[in-house]
Order: sequence, then structure tokens, then C-alpha cells
Amino acid sequence: MTRPIDALCDAYVDDYCALDPLTATSIGVAGHEHEMTDFSPSGFDARLELARRAVAAVEAATPVDDREAAARDAFLERTRLEIELEEAGVNRSRMSVLWSPLHEVRGVFDLMPTEGEEAVAAVAARLAGVPAALEGLRVTLADEARKGNVVASRQYAEVAEQVRRWTGQVGEAGDFYLGLVDRLQGGDRAELRALAGAASAATAAFGLFLTDELEPQGKEREGVGREVYALASRYFLGAEVDLDETYAWGWAELQRLSDLMDATGERILPGSDVDAAVAHLDADPERVVHGREAFRDWMQDLADRTIEAMTDVHFDIPEPIRRIECMLAPTNDGGIYYTGPSEDFERPGRMWWSVPDGIDDFHPWREVTTVFHEGVPGHHLQVAQTAYRRDTLNRWQRLMCWCSGHGEGWALYAERLMEELGFLDDPADLLGMLDGQSLRAARVIVDIGMHLELEIPDNRLGPGGAPFHPGETWTPDLGLEFMRLHCRMDDEVIQFEVKRYLGLPGQAPSYKVGERIWLEAREEVRQRQGAGFDLKAFHRAALDLGSLGLDPLRTALGRL
Repeated sequence: MTRPIDALCDAYVDDYCALDPLTATSIGVAGHEHEMTDFSPSGFDARLELARRAVAAVEAATPVDDREAAARDAFLERTRLEIELEEAGVNRSRMSVLWSPLHEVRGVFDLMPTEGEEAVAAVAARLAGVPAALEGLRVTLADEARKGNVVASRQYAEVAEQVRRWTGQVGEAGDFYLGLVDRLQGGDRAELRALAGAASAATAAFGLFLTDELEPQGKEREGVGREVYALASRYFLGAEVDLDETYAWGWAELQRLSDLMDATGERILPGSDVDAAVAHLDADPERVVHGREAFRDWMQDLADRTIEAMTDVHFDIPEPIRRIECMLAPTNDGGIYYTGPSEDFERPGRMWWSVPDGIDDFHPWREVTTVFHEGVPGHHLQVAQTAYRRDTLNRWQRLMCWCSGHGEGWALYAERLMEELGFLDDPADLLGMLDGQSLRAARVIVDIGMHLELEIPDNRLGPGGAPFHPGETWTPDLGLEFMRLHCRMDDEVIQFEVKRYLGLPGQAPSYKVGERIWLEAREEVRQRQGAGFDLKAFHRAALDLGSLGLDPLRTALGRL
């Protein structure tokens, strides 16, 4: 049977990877390892034109069944939004502490193998392409700045500081590119170090460009306003939500979680509040892991045990997906993230931790739920199973489609599911999950509040029920103060969190809002199926759809 939507989507993957080799490596498509993406205006133009042609072709095609209808809905929703972001000047001017072409150039080397003649040759070719890629990006950003498409000054300044850490000018991590060469097995050392030196110098020069040229042109106001935020929210959720209602819901959700944390703290240390319970846990020598490598090993052990416990009991987990690697990132920017497997599964899915300078002691009770979020049943199960389903998903669905609200919403849903399934019976681990959920609820409030510059309502969420600045308008300083009140994290991490929200509007709320939509969608299916509802079957059917926007997800689940 001819499947026109699948054929068009498969062709789009090939064509896009040829124009964006860094994405090819990121999604695990082989054959482009020696190439570098063109970030000049002409490179962006070529990718935009490809997207427009593909949308027109998919719009004109007729799906042959419900599976292709879901694929068509997913492709059009995602790709039309990419075009809309391009036309609004957002994609080409993007620069934030979490996501930019600069981060893609550096980050791609984390995914490349370092052993063998072919692998070393690919790294060398990529290193050689770094200076031209950054020069093309410089031209693009300068062109966009002349059109008025700039981000907040603070984002340029903060990314420039990241560059100083990557190039060994500050911090403990040293020069990233020279460290990469030291990890390579083989090759001409002198040539490789020369290429690494040139890549590092080009990166450092790009940092100066950000400081000297773009930062003075950047916006003083960090909130992007309702119109830009609404577009960003649609992109990250794959759904349109009422921002004011969602802001109000964030307050109610944070209150619900605060009440649950109070009850859980009482279980840990009767007669105490949550802060005392946390201090009690942190002081327990049995609940601390010393050293980054030891903590990585703890994560790996928990991830492996969880996969074993989940397989064929709560989820169908194919053999290739039963392998995950826990990694320490070669940077110290802060943050935990997941990268998916290669198309052939030779490169496994990986959970990465970029540990900030000065942090060497870790408290596992805080991070049990993080392993569930990044591993199984969170991102690893979702992303790797999608990559595995060649029988039900086209190549674009398996490899290229990603929607933050769907993906991060699933990962938060997975954390909550683990409580339902009895994997968080230790009240300390449960407190860690609730604390992480509170962080995500606080993000909804702060992200929407800061970018839309909303008024802070009368509230009683502070310590002892004290109100938090009622009647005032949200500012970045108030956002930082609020996060410090409601998140039990190292202050360096909290500061990075707020910088991230300001630089990537709409992304942070997609976790908690995505979870909300996942829970609503599950309940809709449960109500429709009645006594025949089976949770394992629901998860299998939902994950078999692959990643897609949350509105197309609801439509597809409505067919169950």
C-alpha cells in the first residue's frame, strides 16, 4: 500500500539532515558526521524553503488511515509553527543560556564517538568547521539585530560568560575543545590540537562579539510580552491555552503540592515543618553520595534497576531500549538532560548531568524522581520507544518530531505515575518528587508572570503563610526571590533556572502544563472506555503515536 504522508515525511528527514548535519547527529542519522551546519542567512533560507515545500506537499496529500492522519496532523502542526517562528524573526535571533545554534555547535561533540580512525576523522572535520559556522551565525545575528530582532541584553551577557567557561577562561572545567582532543583515541595529536585551538579561539571571539556588539543592542526589558509569549507557548505545548487561566492554575497547583509536602514532612520528622524534614534528611550520612563519579554510578544503578522492574510488568520495553547510559557532561553550566539513541541504537540513550562548579555532595532522595524523569518511564522510554517503532511510525515521527509539552509533560506524568505504582513509598523519595513538582508549578507562575508582567495576587504560599508581594508586578528579581522560597536547590542552580526562563519564554511551563494535559487526556480515555480501560494498554497506544503536539495528541487519543 502506498503511504503518501509517510513517504513525504521520510523524504523530509533526508533533505533536512543534508541541510543541518548537526541535527542529523543529534537525532542519530548517520552519514553527516564530517559536516557542519550552515548558520549563515543563506543556510537558514534553505531550511525555511524546504519546510514550506514540505508543508505544501503534505497539505495536498490524503492519509490512507488513522495512523497516517495522526502523522499528518503532527507534521503540519510542528512545521507550520517552525515557519511561523522563522517569519517572526525568532529562530534566527535565538540566543539564550539553554538553547542557541552556538550551543548546538558545542554540544554535538558530546554525541560523537571518540575511538577509531573514522570517528577521530569525523571529529577533526567538525572541529575544522567550527570557525566558519560561528562566522555564519555572527552574520545572521548581526543582520537580525539591524532589523530589531534581538533578545534581552542579559542573555547575551550570560551566554558570553558560558563561552568563557567553555574556553577555559574561568571555572574549573578547562578548555572544552582541548579536553575533547585529549579524549580522542588516535589521530595526529598536533593537528587535532591545532584544530581544537582554532575552534576554541573562534568560540572565544564569538563571545566577545556577544559582549561588544549584541549586548549593547539587546533589550533592557526581559519580559517578551503577550503576543510573542503566546506564539512561544503554542510552539512548546503544541496546544493553545488560556494564559491567564493557566497562571491562576499554577498558583492553585503550587498550593496543592505545598500541602502534600507538609504532610510528607510530618511523616519524615513528626512535629516538624518541611524545612526541618529536609535538614534532617540532608544531615543523614546514609543519604549522601560524595563525588560526581560516585553519584553518576548511583544514577546508573537506579536507572538499570528501574528498567528491569518495569519491563513486561508495567510497560512493553523492547530489548534495545533496556540500555541507558548515565553521563557527566563535559561542561559545568548546570542542568540535567537526555539525549536519544542513534537510529541503529549503537549509541544508546543517555542521561547527562552538567554539574556546576563547587558541587561535590549529592543527596539521592532529591534525585530518585529525576532518574525516573530522564530514564524509565520518562524520556528514555518515550524517546527510545518512538525511535524503535519502525512498524508504526515514519522516520520523521521517530527521529525529528519533538514537542516539549508532550515530551516534558510525559516525563512529569511519569514521575507521578511512579508514585501510583508504588516506587516512591519511601517518604524521603516522595518528598523529592513533590519538591521537583513544586519547582515546575512555580515555573508556570514565574515564567508567565515575568513575561506578561502580570500582577501578583493575594496569596499565602510563603513561609508561615506570609503573602508574597501581593499587588506588585512581576520582575526578574521577584522571580528569583519566589523561586528561592519554593525550591530547595543550590542557589547557583536556581539562578540558572531564572535566567533560563527569561531566555526561553514558554518552555519552562510546558513541563507542568504538559503533565496537566496528559492527565486530562488519560481521564478522557478512561471515561470513554469505562470498565475496559487498561493502563498498560493506554500507555502503549499513547507512546506508539510518537512525539506530537498536545492538541494533535488529544485528537489521536480520541480515536482509541
